[in-house]
Amino acid sequence: MVNKKEIIELKIEKIVNGGEGLGYYQDFAIFVPMSVPGDILKVKIISVKKTYARGLIQEIIKPGDERVEDYSKITFEDFQGCDFGMLKYEAQLKYKKQMVEDVMKKIGKNENIKVYDTIGSEYPYHYRNKIIEPFAKDGEKIITGFYKRKSHEVFEVEENILNSELGNRIIDQLKVILNREKVSVYDEENHSGILRNIMVRTNSENEAMVVLIINASKVEKRYKDILMELKNKIPEIVSLYVSLNNKRTNVALGDKNIFIWGERELKEDINGIHFNISPKSFFQINPEQTRKLYRAAVEAFHDIEDKVIVDAYSGTGTIGMMLAEKAKKVYAIEVVRSATEDGKKTADENGIKNIEFINGSVEEKLLELINSGVKVDAVIFDPPRKGIDESSLIKTSETGVKEIVYISCNPSTFARDSEILKKLGYTIDSVQPVDMFPGTAHTEVVGRFYK
Repeated sequence: MVNKKEIIELKIEKIVNGGEGLGYYQDFAIFVPMSVPGDILKVKIISVKKTYARGLIQEIIKPGDERVEDYSKITFEDFQGCDFGMLKYEAQLKYKKQMVEDVMKKIGKNENIKVYDTIGSEYPYHYRNKIIEPFAKDGEKIITGFYKRKSHEVFEVEENILNSELGNRIIDQLKVILNREKVSVYDEENHSGILRNIMVRTNSENEAMVVLIINASKVEKRYKDILMELKNKIPEIVSLYVSLNNKRTNVALGDKNIFIWGERELKEDINGIHFNISPKSFFQINPEQTRKLYRAAVEAFHDIEDKVIVDAYSGTGTIGMMLAEKAKKVYAIEVVRSATEDGKKTADENGIKNIEFINGSVEEKLLELINSGVKVDAVIFDPPRKGIDESSLIKTSETGVKEIVYISCNPSTFARDSEILKKLGYTIDSVQPVDMFPGTAHTEVVGRFYK
């Protein structure tokens, strides 16, 4: 047993689901973020429970072989909020596969599942095409950055290693202008001050959309002038907006996004399909890995050319439109109306005729579709992190659908849902992890279930 604030010496044995290292001190489990198997560490205990404790690294006595070479970096903040940044990239891929295997056994109750090697990225840095950074004050200086773990205290980094290089350049230049102009920074306790967040979206053509998010009810000329000066200094900027957010909220974007200059939408291409991205559009953060993820999902279907497929939780229909290039017909079901409308617009612009967008809940609309006489051969699920309600899986099974391809951004809920599907008579052969977010413990997975 250990006590809070005690400093112990600990060897890390393995990485567990969620990305923390695990070691044992007198047979008592100690979880340590930012640690690597093989590390011998000085660890300060920060919390103690009945069966385990949690600690933070104070010193690396001996690094594990898979730790990156800068041993002075030991905290979440040292790695710019990258909770897997302490691992060499090949090791990140290895442990992501192991974490998927672990949850499939423990939560999915599936001992024999084949988990393929994680599909990695050729570009593990500067891959994010969207970043939102909060503004803060460091003395008199305006800064942007990340929130420290479990707090709203902002810390600034020299270079955001995951944000696009263009995005970093824009934010750095904007801060120079804002500091010169001495614009006030939002204080969430007092609900006062102007600057809340900066959002930058970039595309594969190295073009950028900039959205300045402010605590105001209208756009004063001063903020337009600041953005126009920024645009003149960085020619890659093609779109400027101001987002008005004067609510007490943690949501970054306001309800009113005022177009200032340039193009109203940013263009992006995924596998030959052209997308228009506005400030509020949902779009995958890492386009290069998105292409690989969706390719894995399309290839998971058997005899796709002969099939009518329902894209459930379709969002703006990205995966549905990719499926439509090969499938007989696709029905895209999405509860958010604006996403459905965006999907229709994109399909029209790309001349994709064999996809139909349906606005409503998956539970209701899938049943309505089948009751109307449509023979659905397969369903693809790409749900939010919480996974799929058991009732939805039961209803899907009752419709007689024989094949389900499931994309998940949360291996734990994927494993939970895979056990439910197993009880409903579905079999799963294998799981394909895809590294959508290098430097972090997040993993996406694709699996095919069939009756």
